[in-house]
Amino acid sequence: MKRNQNKFLITILIITIILLICCIVYVMYRMNSQQKTQQEYNNLASSVAPSISNEVTTPSIDEALADNPIDFTSLQKQNDEIYSWIYIPDTNINYPVCRSNSNDNFYLDHDIYGNYSFSGSIYSQYCNSIYMHDRVTVLYGHNMADGSMFADLYKFTDSDFFNNHEYFYIYRPQHKLTYRIASVYSYDDRHIMNSFDFDKDEVFQEYLDYIQNPRSFTKVVRDNLELTTNDKIVTLSTCLNSGEGRLLLQGVLIKDELTK
Repeated sequence: MKRNQNKFLITILIITIILLICCIVYVMYRMNSQQKTQQEYNNLASSVAPSISNEVTTPSIDEALADNPIDFTSLQKQNDEIYSWIYIPDTNINYPVCRSNSNDNFYLDHDIYGNYSFSGSIYSQYCNSIYMHDRVTVLYGHNMADGSMFADLYKFTDSDFFNNHEYFYIYRPQHKLTYRIASVYSYDDRHIMNSFDFDKDEVFQEYLDYIQNPRSFTKVVRDNLELTTNDKIVTLSTCLNSGEGRLLLQGVLIKDELTK
């Protein structure tokens, strides 16, 4: 009896060790995959957006024609579903933005080259125009443990960082869009574009009111910012660190410049 019990314990131990080894191999593979993906994005940023890190963060009212540091011709030769580029100063967020023409969530787990990737890409869905003309445009990105994709949206939950970083930028071919950050807050996991009919002024205004006064334990809001139904909003969405739901950073378009 004791001998059989020892055999059972040894079997359990062997199985446990095998499972542990499998877990370690999986974690190492995932980390290496994330590092490789991020390095590819860094290389891409260096090649098609070499001067974006030197971007002036205060928008100029008198600037006649802004520079566009993104080489969209080169980007779209690699993937014609890349339609813009998002850059947020003092964060790791410096990425191309994609929209699949056939599968709304393709870029949830694929890189910009169409390869499977844990990190996925920054992307929007087909319900939003690639011209950023919608009242609300939602961009999605993973909250990666290594700080890539949209993980750095969490920096804005620190009020000092939030107050010292007012703007983010989206580039399109021949356009530079400047957004002022209105608020950041935790939210539930509903699909925003499917849950609100933004064609209705009253619905859109309710959404704007919530942006300015979110009912959330995690929130930071820009003071003295009034949003109206004439505004255009970009909602940056990522997973919460714990529990179900999303962290949303809301930006309002304040300037759409033609670029060289």
